[in-house]
Amino acid sequence: MGDDWKRQLDRVHEGLVQRDDPAEWVTEADAVEASYRYPHLLLRGPVFGLAVEEPEPGADEGPGDGAARRWRIVSPVVSGRPQEARDELNSHLWFKAKDETDDPAQRRELLAAVAVLEREPVNEVAALGRRYRVVRGDEFARGGDDGLEPPRPTDPEPVERSWEFPGALAPPPETGVAIDPGQERGLMAAALKLALRDFHYQGADLPADMREDSARAMRTHPDVALLPVGFGVAERKGDRWRPRGMLMPTPHDARRMLFDGLTEFWPKAFRLTPQKKAAYARAAERFRTAGRADEVRVAGDHYRICRVERMIRWGADGPETPRRSDVDHYGPDQMHPRMDEDGTVHY
Repeated sequence: MGDDWKRQLDRVHEGLVQRDDPAEWVTEADAVEASYRYPHLLLRGPVFGLAVEEPEPGADEGPGDGAARRWRIVSPVVSGRPQEARDELNSHLWFKAKDETDDPAQRRELLAAVAVLEREPVNEVAALGRRYRVVRGDEFARGGDDGLEPPRPTDPEPVERSWEFPGALAPPPETGVAIDPGQERGLMAAALKLALRDFHYQGADLPADMREDSARAMRTHPDVALLPVGFGVAERKGDRWRPRGMLMPTPHDARRMLFDGLTEFWPKAFRLTPQKKAAYARAAERFRTAGRADEVRVAGDHYRICRVERMIRWGADGPETPRRSDVDHYGPDQMHPRMDEDGTVHY
């Protein structure tokens, strides 16, 4: 361990001792136990989202003032392809031009960035004193002898745990969160970041360019920022687990998504037989009655609520962007109608 990282871990430990917060110590003990029960980090693969570099809250935004700046998540780091995140950036800036300004000059600047995104697969554009960047992360879960790690007792739950399907799905937990590799959320999180600094793709079954890009990223982006933990549904197929549905902010949100899948979505999507549909409905009711169950086995299928962690590599200029070996299935295109600088939209 390098002296710098030892000092960082010592500083985190000292902070825990000074705060003397029983809840924090319980959370740390929970994390230590989980590291023994689920010692393996199982990589799912890259994920992409949007971040913006902007002045710190309350800082003067005047040009050239040297004010402190920060990176903040604009769009969740959950997309499977870089172009999906670029499309989200296209829409984000277009709607800012449409709905968030009455200044023609500001609208022109935002629409100029949109025009670039319509023509080129760029990973960064600037507008109104801010840098918008497509950021790359890696998603992983912990695994042990019994499979993927389920939620921990100390993972936060909503105050009111409704099982009713909401009108709008809850956003992933990092939306709007400032990201900083220097921020520590506890001793075990700091230790995880230390371990992840040397993480890179090594499997012989992976293409050589992916392995080369991954090794290069350790040098160009040596620091690690951890995103808030999310929760999802995974289905076991043989010895492998695959995700079912989107990432959710709390274990209960993921449980509700599993309940809705068993009762509403999957019977229709997979055209289940009446017998299997009835079995799913009975299993879903048992699952809901249990309250905080994390597993369902029904008609030969096996589902589990699992913890999902994500990391973003960080270099001198901020968060890592997509790599050359990250693959897209399509390119940039015009996504929205033409807009004039006065806000008139031409359909």
